[in-house]
Amino acid sequence: MCAVDESALRDLIERVASGEVHADDAVARIRRLPFVDVGEALVDHHRALRQGMPEAVYGPGKSPEQCVRIVGELLEHGTGPVLVTRVSVDQAKALHAAHGAAHQEGGCLLWRRPEAHATGRVLVATAGTADTPVADEVTVTLRAHGHEPDRLHDVGVAGLHRLLAHVDRVTAAEAVVVVAGMEGALASVVGGLTSRPVVAVPTSVGYGSGLEGVTALLAMLSSCASGVTVVGVDNGFGAACAVVRMLHP
Repeated sequence: MCAVDESALRDLIERVASGEVHADDAVARIRRLPFVDVGEALVDHHRALRQGMPEAVYGPGKSPEQCVRIVGELLEHGTGPVLVTRVSVDQAKALHAAHGAAHQEGGCLLWRRPEAHATGRVLVATAGTADTPVADEVTVTLRAHGHEPDRLHDVGVAGLHRLLAHVDRVTAAEAVVVVAGMEGALASVVGGLTSRPVVAVPTSVGYGSGLEGVTALLAMLSSCASGVTVVGVDNGFGAACAVVRMLHP
């Protein structure tokens, strides 16, 4: 045990109190708790205790060897899920070789995927098929936190009847993540259909004046549907984490 949440830390204390774990062993484990230097990276084992969510590894900019060291530290000295986002082919090959097969989805790798246990039904809706990779990042991040989200594909406003055919799924969800490029209008439509939290993810999908997602971002930030939360362009990971915070304060 090293990367811990409150329940794991409480369990360690109880095991020390019962004599099952020696005090010196407990001190040795806790000594790694704040962070560990693995060379060019300080692995934050304390994050789950502070935030309720463990550290995730962002792939871009890291060498395959750096990814291997970081993930190795998290796997060896933690018990929870380990998520690496936006991995390259070379990073994925090195990680699989060093640490075994992982659940792979949306350009992300997930070790120790938990069984679905989290309360709160989450719907992930995409405006178009081209938005699917970002929605996949949302989904795998939610799965790392124990959710099994519902998925609704290709229901953008150019064919609004496609969404209205599934309006019951929208209103039944306790949180909705809307993933949309182009003009980003789907977020406002969904925001006007449900009283539950709506997190909007603009994507870089779009023609000419889509400006690689900036047009959708500004439209979502200007939504006439009150209270829609907006994350950065293509930030499926951030959207999923926002939902986790909302549903599990």
